[in-house]
Amino acid sequence: MSINTTSGTSNTATPSNTQPEFQQQRSLAAFDKACSRMPGGVNSPARAFGAVGGKPLFIERAKGPYLYDIDGNRLIDYIGSWGPMILGHAREEVIEAIVSAASRGTSYGAPTEGESELAELICATMPSIEKLRLVSSGTEATMSAIRLARGATGREKFVKFAGNYHGHADCLLVAAGSSAANLGVPDSPGVTEGTSRDTIIMPYNNAAALEELFAEQGSKIACIILEPVVGNMGCVPPQPGFLQAARQLCDKHGSVLIFDEVMTGFRVALGGAQSIYGVRPDLTTLGKIVGGGMPLGAYGGRADLMDHVLPAGKVFQAGTLSGNPVATAAGRKTIELLRKENPYPYLDAQTARLGEGLSQAATAAGVDHCVQRVGSMMTLFFHSGPVVSWDDASQADRKRFGKYFWGLIHRGVYMPCSQFEALFVSATHTPELIEQTIDAAKSVLAELG
Repeated sequence: MSINTTSGTSNTATPSNTQPEFQQQRSLAAFDKACSRMPGGVNSPARAFGAVGGKPLFIERAKGPYLYDIDGNRLIDYIGSWGPMILGHAREEVIEAIVSAASRGTSYGAPTEGESELAELICATMPSIEKLRLVSSGTEATMSAIRLARGATGREKFVKFAGNYHGHADCLLVAAGSSAANLGVPDSPGVTEGTSRDTIIMPYNNAAALEELFAEQGSKIACIILEPVVGNMGCVPPQPGFLQAARQLCDKHGSVLIFDEVMTGFRVALGGAQSIYGVRPDLTTLGKIVGGGMPLGAYGGRADLMDHVLPAGKVFQAGTLSGNPVATAAGRKTIELLRKENPYPYLDAQTARLGEGLSQAATAAGVDHCVQRVGSMMTLFFHSGPVVSWDDASQADRKRFGKYFWGLIHRGVYMPCSQFEALFVSATHTPELIEQTIDAAKSVLAELG
């Protein structure tokens, strides 16, 4: 399953055909040391390899399409810091912008022209965003957008979808329900039922269930928040008409439609997923690419909604490091390069070839699978597919995925360490590296089959 985006060019890297034997001794020691001071040895659970078994690699540096760990392994990277590194690691112009900004000071706690320049770029690239507020993370962006929707509408309930991840704010950490609509149940200790009682969980890609919900509770719902292309249960595109139904229901009932484009913004297309599917949200949340790999997020949309935010309005949101000058410099340069170089046709072609090659390898090995892709986001599901919801994704063979993951690691390819995370291709992944990855996958899948 794929959807083509619009087009561009790329930077390339020359691959080497030699791959030394995989080593992990130093990473194992580093992980044991980290566990003594950090819960689980990591600062984000996605890095812990819990979904694939074993212990994580500790990275020393990165350049272009490669990661280099502390044991000296060089790996073709398909994580890209979970999406931001669309231009490849350590792009020279972005590093220069970071160094230049840092040389003038790392934080001021006062306005800078760089913030306004980044805001202008974002608004020019995503027409649905008329005004915005810069924050420090995607979690801050989604949390703030929901608060804004509640403040602007005077309503308390909001809708999210099973398998859509919007950060770790309390009201968003709720389990998926199997019926058409369930009130949220806390999915983490420390999250109270009171915090999540106004969170309504719905099945993704089910427009009929959403219509039934709004027929019953539409006047109480402040907003819908969704990933227009899901990346946190694997890559799951919207079914035809699903996003349009969400837009129509919000219009009919006076609710706010929020697109969480933290992952898809500037990734699946320059204008995000909303530009592909032709659906205009009221608010959009951004992260990852918008900061050029630095900690930065944003939320924005209709001017009348954004004018509810303090100090223009009464909805509170603040942050000491919001609009940090170093992060805004990285984000500004990244978006400028994307607008100038337009790498999207190249990214689409290389990711399509990767998906085709992985599917052919899995078919030859007799492995049940499906490949789902939008632009340079993709997932090889160990599931016959199609995967359109969390119920589908959860049926994937996670044990087989874990063996696939480690088989590729030992062959110099670094895929996401979970069946439920999308992979990302960068502008520095050459056709030769794509073929090298496919060859590695053929070997691994043949052993699994």
